[in-house]
Amino acid sequence: MDEPVRHLSTAECWAFLREHELGRMAYHLLDEVHIAPINYAIDHDPVTGRHSLLFRTAEGSKLLGVVMNADVAFEVDQVDGEHATSVVLHGRGRRLEEDEEHRAENVPLHPWVDTPKWNVVEIEVTEISGRAFDLSRPWQHMIPDAPR
Repeated sequence: MDEPVRHLSTAECWAFLREHELGRMAYHLLDEVHIAPINYAIDHDPVTGRHSLLFRTAEGSKLLGVVMNADVAFEVDQVDGEHATSVVLHGRGRRLEEDEEHRAENVPLHPWVDTPKWNVVEIEVTEISGRAFDLSRPWQHMIPDAPR
């Protein structure tokens, strides 16, 4: 990379998200902001060209937060040696109705733990952005024996 920070195109952001399956969702619950790890999959509607994220969840704070206030943020990061990538999106979460839940069967959405997660939630993306970083880590040169 010529510059240490490069903005990713929308297509690059979606490609990055498709390569991963774990991210963090920030959501409101009453007057507090919470953040939780979720495993997800990308759903793509070929007719509209629209992308969204799907995840499964049990009854609890994530589902309640999305039902009470649909505004969410979501982030996926990766650090690989001297490079890092971060994609952030904003959108609206909603629990899919029974007649829509089948969409989760058409994407590679796999649970990480064997607990019942009957609710399928979709994040309809309103804004997406990403950056790729060339990590020079200038602080390492100031600290003897710092990890490199």
